[in-house]
This record gives sequence, C-alpha cells and structure tokens, in this order.
Amino acid sequence: MAKTIKKVGVIGAGHMGSGIAHVCALAGLNVVLNDISADRLKAALATINGNMARQVKRKRITEEQRKDALKRISPAEAVEEFSDCDLVIEAATEKEDVKRKIFSELCPVLRADAMIGSNSSSISITRLAAATDRPEKFIGVHFMNPPAVMEVVELIRGIATDDATFETAREFCIHVGKTVAVAEDFPAFIVNRILMPMINEAIYTLYEGVGTVEAIDTAMRLGAHHPMGPLQLADFIGLDTCLSVMQMLYEGLADSKYRPCPLLVKYVEAGWLGRKTQRGFYDYRGDTPVPTR
Repeated sequence: MAKTIKKVGVIGAGHMGSGIAHVCALAGLNVVLNDISADRLKAALATINGNMARQVKRKRITEEQRKDALKRISPAEAVEEFSDCDLVIEAATEKEDVKRKIFSELCPVLRADAMIGSNSSSISITRLAAATDRPEKFIGVHFMNPPAVMEVVELIRGIATDDATFETAREFCIHVGKTVAVAEDFPAFIVNRILMPMINEAIYTLYEGVGTVEAIDTAMRLGAHHPMGPLQLADFIGLDTCLSVMQMLYEGLADSKYRPCPLLVKYVEAGWLGRKTQRGFYDYRGDTPVPTR
C-alpha cells in the first residue's frame, strides 16, 4: 500500500537537485536540500528563486505560490537533517563510488520506514540499492533535465524493490505533476539508451568530418525538428555526463555500437564539459556561442 510523501530530502544542489527541489516545493512538499558545498547550496537557492520568478512572469504560477514554495525549501549542509524525511532523492554526480559513499552516510540517520530514490541516469538501481541497508525501499527516480520543465520521470525498480515502494514513488511523481515511464533496470534505462547514442553518433559525424558543429545542429533542428541540435544538447547536459552514460552502455551491454567517440573523450579530458565550464562544442564566453571546431 502506498504511503503519502510529505517531506523530501534532495542530495546534490546542482542543476538536477535544485530542479527537483523546485518541483517538489511547488507541489506543496517540504524539502531539505543538501550539498557538501555551502556556495553551491547558496547558488541553488538563488537559481530556484530566479526560475520561479520567470514562471510568475509567464503566469504559470502566482507570486504567492512562489513565496510559499521558497519557504518550504530548507538548505542543509549535514545529512542528519534528513532524519524526518519520508523520501530522500540522491541527485549527485553520475559516479557510482560517490553515490555509494553518500548512501553509507545517509542510511544511519534515516527513519526505518524512509525511502531512498536515486536520480541516476544510467547506473544499475539493483547495484546501488545493495549499497544501502534498505534495498526493498530503494528505487530509481530519474527526472529529466531541466526537472521544472520536462514532464516525464523514469521509475526503475531494483530486483529487491517492493510493491509499496514502487506505488509510493509512482504516486509521488504524479503528485509533483510528472508522467511516469516505467523502465527495467538495464543500463541507461529508456531515455538515455536512445538519446545518448544519437548524441554520440553526432559527435562521430563531427569527428569524421561529415559536417561542422553548426551544420550538424542545424540539420537536426530543421531536418528532424529537434528543439536543440545534438551537439548543443550535449553541451547543455554536460559532456562528462554524456561520456559516463556511453561508458555505462558500452561496458554494460558489451556492444561496439556504444563505444564513446574519441572526440568526446578528448573534450572531457580537456575539461571542456559544455555550458557549465563555458566551453564544449561551443564557446560560451562571449555574447553569442561560437563553435569550437
């Protein structure tokens, strides 16, 4: 039987974590937003405030809703502040060792009936659940980027996830205004299993000289009616995240068609990760993005 989620913890105050906190607070839930960096936490609250202000300007929410939602978000630098949460969603970087460390610190402070969700976009939910003391109360809750805009959440059961946890997570997603897509626990689930190889192929197309950055993005925007070109989208997602997902697909499915493009690897090694570092397939340091190749 599903239980009602009233208080949500979010670990990681980056793009995804702050977006999840934003969505939950607007849905009337109390939120504890945690990050190891006080500066990132402060920046996340400012971002949430700014994004909600834009929603008010576009008449999607009222000013009163914005103020009430912001009051529901409590910043926290210590995991102990998750002690009374019904659900804690981990939205840290897509590195399994980092996530495992977080769970080892989180589990001892949670109530026995508290659920843990992971926003992982590619890592095995069964494997992550095994790193906790409650695999039956662990589930993949993969929001899309940006969470405040994208309408779907992938729900992924691990092998031990019980029915009550799944139903509670499903009801939670519906409550925060999302459509649920149920995915099996295979590498990269549904969206990234399809999306990332397309982005990787676009990078191969650039690598092999078939087209320039602008030509590839223009062709896909106008020829396939994609709202963003694949290279522009890769920069938005983060090239390190793209590489991480492709490596997970390549290793997990043992198929050469998922081999990460060497150019993607090179960009990540150079620290050119896209918008968040100001350089990727485009250079964002000026007024207008300029292709870097």
